[in-house]
Amino acid sequence: MLGVIGGSGFYTFFDSDVRHVHPDTPYGRPSAPLTVGTVGEHEVAFLPRHGARHEYSAHTVPYRANMWALRALGVRQVLAPCAVGSLNPAYGPGSIVVPDQLVDRTNSRADTYFDSGAIHVDFADPYCPTLREAASGLPDVVDGGTMVVIQGPRFSTRAESRWFASAGFTLVNMTGYPEAVLARELEICYAAIALVTDLDAGISHGEGVKTVDVMVEFEKNIEPFKTLVRDAIGRVAVQRDCTHCLSHTGVTLPFELP
Repeated sequence: MLGVIGGSGFYTFFDSDVRHVHPDTPYGRPSAPLTVGTVGEHEVAFLPRHGARHEYSAHTVPYRANMWALRALGVRQVLAPCAVGSLNPAYGPGSIVVPDQLVDRTNSRADTYFDSGAIHVDFADPYCPTLREAASGLPDVVDGGTMVVIQGPRFSTRAESRWFASAGFTLVNMTGYPEAVLARELEICYAAIALVTDLDAGISHGEGVKTVDVMVEFEKNIEPFKTLVRDAIGRVAVQRDCTHCLSHTGVTLPFELP
């Protein structure tokens, strides 16, 4: 099964009648019930990362419960559409980028299931190449870039975004970590698909990033963005052939996967 973690606007992209699953996990309840339906040949589980009514801010999302619930339902591949700020003026609002690298600048988030034992996860390449190819091979999609994930809920200062841009980062986001590493620990393939909603404060003039402007831009692009995610799903093989799971790297898990 394939999973999609995104905004509430994605509820309407299923081809068939949907069912709702209300899981519990060792880490509490996920952000919201999971909605399961079909998209083309795929059975797809959708989870709104911020909750059904956007009640979770980026730093309070129950990331461990979310990923565990998806795995327990049978999800083995996740596409993660998200809104981002651009650190490169070439990628203005409306651009879609499939990043290939990630930088973590969050703090105090529970970001592992391995709370004991010397277990070190291979994370040099944080995103699944097969899922990345499914999305990045679509028209008008930027292939590659580094997404820096900040703690939130505030936006960056101008100095911070200039610093990120000078380091060569492409995008700034608040939710891409720890989703990616938790997926890796649960042997779930994962790739982000980023919709640019604004130029970050340090590389733009004026008053800086404002929530109202971000939301307006996101709503303006949500329908074509959903179509692109559907198209990416259609390019993913129904049967996963993954060689990037921990079991292929010699890691012995301290628990049985759901």
